[in-house]
Amino acid sequence: MMLYRSLFPRDMFAELDRLQREMQGAFDYSPSIRGLGRGGYPALNVGSTPTSVEVYAFAPGLDPATIDVNLDRGVLTLSGERKADLPTKDDKTTLHMNERYSGRFRRVVNLPDDIDPGAVTAQYADGVLHVGIQRRASAQPRRIEVQ
Repeated sequence: MMLYRSLFPRDMFAELDRLQREMQGAFDYSPSIRGLGRGGYPALNVGSTPTSVEVYAFAPGLDPATIDVNLDRGVLTLSGERKADLPTKDDKTTLHMNERYSGRFRRVVNLPDDIDPGAVTAQYADGVLHVGIQRRASAQPRRIEVQ
């Protein structure tokens, strides 16, 4: 009986979820619109409405001119660089902790097929980059009148 318990976990679905996370991390997939976030900089929130896909990147302290937003064949790429705000190095300066991310970054999100690449907006305010991508009008739900 003890052998049975060690071979088969009690919660099979939790074990399958853990295995899926490990496999996704091993193959280094980028998150899709419904994917699991792996973490990274900047942190992302991705959501959708019936008329658009909304992406929020939380990146305080960036110069908006240094952020590149590209959309190519349904793949949104956010990239740029965050400069280090460290004190100048001299004989009297000692850095004890450095937890703030600095350096180049790149985040990639796969988007659904019904987006309109000609209807994309990007705004940066208060440390948050908001990218809005409209869905094609032909993909919008509509009510058909019955006659």
